[in-house]
Order: sequence, then structure tokens, then C-alpha cells
Amino acid sequence: MIAPVPPSPTPAPRPGAIYSLGRVVLRPLFWLMYRPRIVGRGNVPERGPVLLVSNHLATLDTLIIPTSAARPVQFLIKSSYFTGSGMLGRVKRWFFSSIGGVPVYRATGRDARAALDAGSSILRAGSVFAVFPEGTRSRDGKLHEGHGGAAWMARDTGAAVVPVGLIGTGTAKPLSHLPPGRPRLEVHFGEPLDLADLEGVPDGKARREITERMMVAIARLSGQERSGSVNATSRD
Repeated sequence: MIAPVPPSPTPAPRPGAIYSLGRVVLRPLFWLMYRPRIVGRGNVPERGPVLLVSNHLATLDTLIIPTSAARPVQFLIKSSYFTGSGMLGRVKRWFFSSIGGVPVYRATGRDARAALDAGSSILRAGSVFAVFPEGTRSRDGKLHEGHGGAAWMARDTGAAVVPVGLIGTGTAKPLSHLPPGRPRLEVHFGEPLDLADLEGVPDGKARREITERMMVAIARLSGQERSGSVNATSRD
């Protein structure tokens, strides 16, 4: 997707106080609203850089993963949340900057590379960073092919790569789990991927293999059928 570049001098965006406050408030609130079934939380290493790679079914995903993980999680967030005008635009820009969000643009080139550089800087700082390798959310429920940006960050930083499978976030509504027999949404954290055998493998080949291993692991955790194609139908 993007050729390797030298490490960026851009400092890693860090979550502010609003992030910590949000976790305190949203964790019990989301438990009441959605009562997610969380599996494998202990698979996320307690220390060091971790790259979470997840399927993407709904806007809710960017909230349910951080409230389900034991450690603070930072995300790539679409750039429109940082570029709005007027009072609402300023509030959005302040909020998403405060939670350590990294703006991502839908085009390749310098802007997309800058987003990956920012993600790498977060990982080099020893933090947890989450991405959706599909790029956009799936509207047909299938797991689409992954882009190479996540693999590039994994290769660039040596972070532990933990797959995440989300189930039911695309259809979940607040309190929809209350009626008898209604399914709960699920968050499955898989074991870190073993990438040791790719040491010394040329970068391009290694990134393709890492991307494939990510998608195989996500499919296993989420139970999704793989589409075999890139997702180009969703805007968010």
C-alpha cells in the first residue's frame, strides 16, 4: 500500500484528560447499554507496543474496543472530524484531538503516509494503537481484504499484533440485549500473531503475508465470510 519511509519526527499524539474521563464514564454506561461479551482480554500484552487489528462493522466499533480493552487504545479517525468549520467543527477537532485520535485521509500519498507515521510513533512510545485493515466498515457483513498499512506499522515498529473480532456491532442497539433470546455483541481478542518466521523476508513479501495472517485471524474470531475483494462501498 505504502512504501517504507524513514521514521517521522512528528511527535505521537497523546490522549488528554478527556480520554481518561471518557473511559471512566463510558465503561459502565456501555456495559449497561450493550453488555458486551468480552473474550480474550488477557491476550493483549500488559506492557509494550500493541497493534490491534479489527474487522469494522459500525461506528460503534471505535468506542466498543477502547471500552473493552484493559489498556488505553488510540485510533485512526477519518479526517473530516478534524476539518469541520464553525463551533461544531472546533468541538469535534478538540474532542478527537483530546482522545489522541490520528486523522486519516482517504487518499494515498503524503497524507496517508503521515497517518501511518503517526501510528508508528504511538507504537514506538509503547502504547496501544488500533486499526481496521479493511479501511472502511463493511456494509454487506463480509470481511473484505486488508490494506497494507497495518502490516507496514507492524513491520516498522515490531509491535505485538493482536487480532480482534467484533460480532454484532453492526446491528446492536442500546438495550437490545434485554429481551430474552436476543444476542449480545461480542469482542474477541485473539492471541498475538507469531511473525518470527518473517525475519529477513523482503519487506513487500513480508507485508503481504502479515496482512493475510491478520485477515485469517480476524475471520476466525469474528466468524465472517471473506469476500475476496477490497471494500470500496463504504464511506466511513
